[in-house]
Formats: sequence, structure tokens, C-alpha cells
Amino acid sequence: MTKNQALLNALLAPQSVAIVGASDVSGRAASRPFEFLYKHKFEGRVYAVNPRRETVAGHPCYPMLADLPEPIQHATILVGSDRVEQALADCIQAGAKVVSVFADGFADAGDEGLQRQMRLQTMANQAGVLLIGPNSTGAVCTGSRFFCTTNAAFSAAGQHHGRFAVLSQSGSIIGTLYSRGEAAGIGFSTLISVGNEVSSIGQLGQLILDDPGTDGFMLFLETLRERDQLRDFAIAANRCGKPVVAYLIGQSHEGQQLSVSHTGALLGAGTAIDSYLAGCGIHRVDLFDTLLEAPAALCTRPLNDRPKTVTVVSTTGGGGAMVIDQLSVRGVEISGCSDTSRNLLESEGITLGTGKLVDVTMAGTRYEIMKRVVSVLLEDPHTGVLVVAVGSSAQFNAELAVQPVIDAVAVAGSDSATVMAFPLPHAPESLAAFRKAGIAAFRSVESCAESIALLLAERHPPEFPCAQLPLPAKEILARLPRGIANEHQASQLREALGISGPPSLFIPAGEALPESLPFDWPVAVKLVNADIAHKSDIGAVVLNVESADQLHAACVTVTAAVEHTNAKPTTDGILIQQMIEGTVAELLFGYSVDPVAGPVVSIATGGIYTEIFNDAVTHPAPLSLSQARRMIDELRGVKLLHGYRGAPRADIESIAVGLVQFSQLAECEQIEEMELNPVLALPDGIAAVDALLRLAPE
Repeated sequence: MTKNQALLNALLAPQSVAIVGASDVSGRAASRPFEFLYKHKFEGRVYAVNPRRETVAGHPCYPMLADLPEPIQHATILVGSDRVEQALADCIQAGAKVVSVFADGFADAGDEGLQRQMRLQTMANQAGVLLIGPNSTGAVCTGSRFFCTTNAAFSAAGQHHGRFAVLSQSGSIIGTLYSRGEAAGIGFSTLISVGNEVSSIGQLGQLILDDPGTDGFMLFLETLRERDQLRDFAIAANRCGKPVVAYLIGQSHEGQQLSVSHTGALLGAGTAIDSYLAGCGIHRVDLFDTLLEAPAALCTRPLNDRPKTVTVVSTTGGGGAMVIDQLSVRGVEISGCSDTSRNLLESEGITLGTGKLVDVTMAGTRYEIMKRVVSVLLEDPHTGVLVVAVGSSAQFNAELAVQPVIDAVAVAGSDSATVMAFPLPHAPESLAAFRKAGIAAFRSVESCAESIALLLAERHPPEFPCAQLPLPAKEILARLPRGIANEHQASQLREALGISGPPSLFIPAGEALPESLPFDWPVAVKLVNADIAHKSDIGAVVLNVESADQLHAACVTVTAAVEHTNAKPTTDGILIQQMIEGTVAELLFGYSVDPVAGPVVSIATGGIYTEIFNDAVTHPAPLSLSQARRMIDELRGVKLLHGYRGAPRADIESIAVGLVQFSQLAECEQIEEMELNPVLALPDGIAAVDALLRLAPE
């Protein structure tokens, strides 16, 4: 047996379990693990450990772990935070491979608590122990009937077994999902409350991937911890064909509040986290019901050569229209019934209505009609995903409209279309029947639509290239002071990254203008002052300057502009740039370090109108060239780059290369954010006209 297999067994199906601090007072959290293990008929050996008790729930209680008659595999510590360290040491001495800690007061309780947690982590790492928590409500494995948790929801007698694992940062949510799953006929293989994540979700997920009884994962997230471990787990799960679905309640506002650039406003709350999860191949859902129902949909048979479209069949026009409406809102293409299938069915006297909805109306409440329609559409190569929306018969006459769907799927060929079901009324028996037959079924039209949209969304294998910041860029960064750099300094870094800009000349404060410029008129004149992020807003930029006299006047104008602001009155100098002609579109390149998701890079359309258009795509940094190309393609304004209505076409490959070069900033931890705006998209390259840069404090 491998080390990982032994650890997995100790986590999910231990033979010997110790409950340290077990209580004999029914109803208390400390009494539940011991009570639940017996209630759910766990077949392993369970030992209560508490020096203050002689018995627990009528069973002998041992004063100390050292008094147990055998080594233990799994321990749950229920004592107060001040006694956890000693209890963990005793568990390690008693041979435990997995230990969960219920107490709070660790990383959730400030610096002192964090230090206590770090000591626990060191002890566990040195002993090779998997430590769950602290602040964990425990672990459940339905297959082995191992209900070792303080969560009261598991007192329910039902123990519906399933094939999906839950990893939750919230202790109460494992009970919420379990009870809601019980009501909906959805079961789980494993449910673990990870607490403060000494053992991270990524680490636990990687271990459970080896469980043959687990087909996918549901994550309940409040934040991201140990991003690299989460990424590695998600990539491995993707390769195994085990979908990972996440519901996120923690959103990152800090990056937006601290930002001096347009990029912060574009990112908003949670955008960086969303981009990180998507980059890992994790399916983020908006609806809590979808967290429960999407994994089954994502585990359906692959579409292979079938179109990524949906055909909706319904016994009720209004119900079918609801499904189509919700799918369309999420960008899913509705294909309707092909002419071949329509002609065949109508030749048999089966009418299907008009439009894209396959509406069998009252005829759909006849077994033979419903089975025939579903069978024909299943085998039609033009059908991608077939969604059956069943009306009131799902509640009262399942044999007429639900059973024929199940029977049609049962005899369908191996390459037939994927079928999903949505009973419109409250019909738990029909839902359970669909699910038992391996048909993904949904309680709400929104969850149905969101799950199908996830299934049909274009996915790419996760890529995480290494950042390689050019040596000249590193040398420039080493010379720059911390805080907000001025535009000249930021432009030097931009140039060192290999990103082109217009011909420019920097005139330091106090120096005279040259008699001639090294480039042609017209030019733009800008004030260089690190305190002014958006110079156009205060009149510190003058465009289309065409002579020496105009240049002198422009310098006076931009210098005077600072007098009406709170910026420092002394400026760093004047920047003169040659005006660029032939611009196809204006773009923004943004880089920032989200406090939760880490380094991300964004591209947006709009220049000074970026926030108005709100057309941006964000991705974890650094980027590969293929990732940069996809980001450009995802912009709503990408048609402008391709030459809209006969306009010149932008050099899209240069944009992608520039975005990749810009994303290499991820190698440098001292950069908090940088923005190039506007980046002029030209027919033969790009030119970044303006630059913002902020470096972290020492």
C-alpha cells in the first residue's frame, strides 16, 4: 500500500478512531462525532478519550490516548484551543495519520492565534500527519459510514450515498449541502470542513482524486488559500475527467480600493478570483443550487462531434420557453429540431409546434408519443444536448412523461445525444427517478441553464507559464524608488519589457527646451508628476502641437495645471511625444496583484473611455501567447481590431505579443500595479502612449 493510499484510508475509512474530549452531554457539539458514528453504524473501532468521563453514550471512556488498546488512524480533537497542541502531540504519539481540530482561536484570531496554528502545522508536517482545521467541523465519508463531525445536520437518519466530494471552508455548509442533497435525492461520497486549512483544499482534493468512489468535487469558498496547491489539484482533476465546481462568497474589494489606475475599477469585486478559478479549470457557479446539480451535468457523456447547442422538448409551451430564455441569457445556442427529425415525426402524425421549441403539448403526456420524440432526437446527429421540460405530469403522472424519457435513454445508442431533465412542478420522485437513471435533473430553471452553460462553455487545458522578466527591466526596477513612479520612469520599464511606444523626449524640470526635436511634428506635451495619475483630467496634456512657439506655450499650460490640484507643486519634468497616426483602436493593458488571487493581467478597449465601455478580460499572469490571443478574442470590441466596416485591420499578433511581454511583470513581487493606457492598436504594431506604475513599499 502506498503512503497516499494509507493516508486516504485513514481519512475516509479508518479502522480505529479516537474522539479526544468526547462529551457525554447529548446535544453538545463535543458529543456528536461519537454519537453519529454509532448512529450511522460505522464499522470501525471508536474510542472516547476524556479524563473527566468514565463513559460516553454508554461506552467506556479512556483518560488518555496512551491508554487505548491499539494505535489509532484518525483522531478528532474537541478540546479548547489552549489544550490543542498537547492533544495533537498525544495523537501523533498514538499513531494517528489524520487529525481534525474543532477549536477556533487560531489563524482566525489574530497574530497570536496564527502563531499557535503555525506550531500545529510544524508538528503535523514533521510527523507526516494530515491535519484538518483548526476550526473544522470534521469529515464524513458516506461509503464507509464514517460520520465524524460536530455538524448537527448529520443527525438525520438518511445517509444517501453519492459520488461527489464536498470541500468547504465553512463548517456549517457541509451540513447544509448534505441536508439539501438528501431532500433532492443527491448524495455525496465525502464531505470535509477544511476550517483554517492547515491541510488546504488543494492538498485534500489531490488526495481524494485517488478515491474510485468520487467522480467530481464541489467547493464552497470564502477566499483562496495555497493557490498553487489548488491549481495543481484542479489540473489533475481536469486530466482525470473529474469536474471541480466552486461556489464563492468571498470577493476581493481591496485591490479596487487601493488602485490608482483604471484597471482597479475594471477588476471590481471578485473578477481576479474568477479569472484564477477559470484559469485552473474550475467551474465557478453563481447559484447555490447549481453547486449541487452541476457536477452531475458535467459528468455526462462527452459531446464528441455533436454540436454545442441545445434542443428543448417540452410538454408545456410556457415551461419550455422559460428554459430557452434562461439558456439564451447565458449565451447558449438553441438549435431547435432538425428538418430531418421534424419531417420524420410529423409523417407519423406527431406535431411539434413552430419555432425552436419542440412543443409536444398534451401529446407529450402519452407514453408512446413522448418516448418516440425523445428517441428520434437522441439519435439525430444535429442534436447536441437534449433538455426535456416536463409539466404537471411530472408530479402526478410520471409514468406518462417521465418514464418514457428514462426508457428512451436506456435503449439509446452509445453515441446518442446527452439528455437532461427539468420537471417544472415540485416533483421529488421524478427528480429521483431521473437521477437514478443517470439523467442530470434540476429543481430550478436557473440551475438547469447555468449547468448546461458550464457544460457547453469552451474550455482550454490549463496553462501556467513561468514569468521571465527581461534583465533590463530588472535593472530599471532596482533603481526606482518605492511608491508611485512618474510617467517617464514607468515608460522606461515599459520599453525594457519590449513594448513599443511613440518617439519621446523627456525634459527634466529646470532644463531648457531643445532648439529642435529628434522627431517630426505634431507632438503631445505632458506634465510628468508622480502625484497625477490621469493628466488629461486636469488639463496637463496638450495634443497636436505643431511648432516651437506652440511647444513653449504648451509647456506653460501643463505646468500651470498642477496649481489647481493637490499634487506636489514641483514637477519632475515635461514629456514630449510624437503624435501617432493611423490608430485602429485604443486599448488598455493592466497589471495588478490581487490580495487573494495574486498577479493578474487585463486587456480592455476604450482608452480614456475604458470605464464607460467596461469591456475587459482578465487572466492570471503570466500569459502564454495562446492565452493572450484568446483574451483579445473575448473582448466585445474585438470587431474594431478586425477592421470594422472597411476600416484598417489592427496587428492583432503584435497586441498578443505585447500582452505576453507585459504579463512578465508577475516575476517581480515589488510591482503592485502597472497600466499602459492607451495602447494604440496600429496596422503594423502597437504603441503604448501612457504608463502608470506603483511599487510596493519596502
